[in-house]
Amino acid sequence: MSYRSSLSVVLAEVVAPAAEVTAGEGRFPRAAVTALGRAGLLGLTVSADSGGGGLGLSEAAEVVARTARVCPATAIVLMSHFAAVAAVESRGGSWVRGEVAAGRHLAGLALFEGGTGEQGAEVPYGTSCSAANRFADVVALRGRKRQVVAAGEADSYLWSSRPLAGADGLTLWVVPAQAPDLFVPARPGGGGPGGGATSTLCADPVLVPADVMLGRDGGGLDILEGTVRPWLLELRAALGDDVIWPGADVIVPGPDVSGRGADVLEPGGDARRTGVGALALGSARRPADALTSN
Repeated sequence: MSYRSSLSVVLAEVVAPAAEVTAGEGRFPRAAVTALGRAGLLGLTVSADSGGGGLGLSEAAEVVARTARVCPATAIVLMSHFAAVAAVESRGGSWVRGEVAAGRHLAGLALFEGGTGEQGAEVPYGTSCSAANRFADVVALRGRKRQVVAAGEADSYLWSSRPLAGADGLTLWVVPAQAPDLFVPARPGGGGPGGGATSTLCADPVLVPADVMLGRDGGGLDILEGTVRPWLLELRAALGDDVIWPGADVIVPGPDVSGRGADVLEPGGDARRTGVGALALGSARRPADALTSN
């Protein structure tokens, strides 16, 4: 069965019947995510060599667009997932690829930190306030990410931090949601369509193996500019202007790599020109700390 046929079945049999409850009660579309995984749609863009569908951005955008017409919350979750998977695919080798390809792993973005950092100073574009410290083969990540889609629901999050070495740039990590002390606060910050589980995600700190680093230390901006940002822009366009876009998890602000300035996508889909911004993305999986409905 083609991915289009598989999507039609999932939308008709699982997503549509639950869409009203998802939006009205703010309930995360767990059944929809599970069905999408079983149908091979979560692994649509994972390479065929890793067991995935081997397809690309245009097919992912089609899936997001069709899903948005039925359930905006599920479409937002897919948008974040596909962007995170694209980053992992761009570097390869991560344990996440096989799990996503098997349909049992939902990825999320934990990148946005808000407009200010320590002592209220602006966070320059391409940097992070989140700390990373290495002890032998273990890294301690500490920080707070805002507006994370599927917070407390995803299986891993693409997390940004300051580099382990050096003062410039940022580093990306694929953080398992089950990592101890990765949690959604008891009073999460929401946003976006009901059911998208958009909230704050905290690491206080989280200990992860050093090998969950994605790419090289300090090289995260290259991945964000070269992969995450283009995917988010295209998937946002597919989402449609009628869908409220949760800001934190999908904003990629600031100047582009040429220094000429870039469009900043804000909640609601407006674009504006800016020279400075904050960059970050995030998520976690049903932490022990009280997770309220979003």
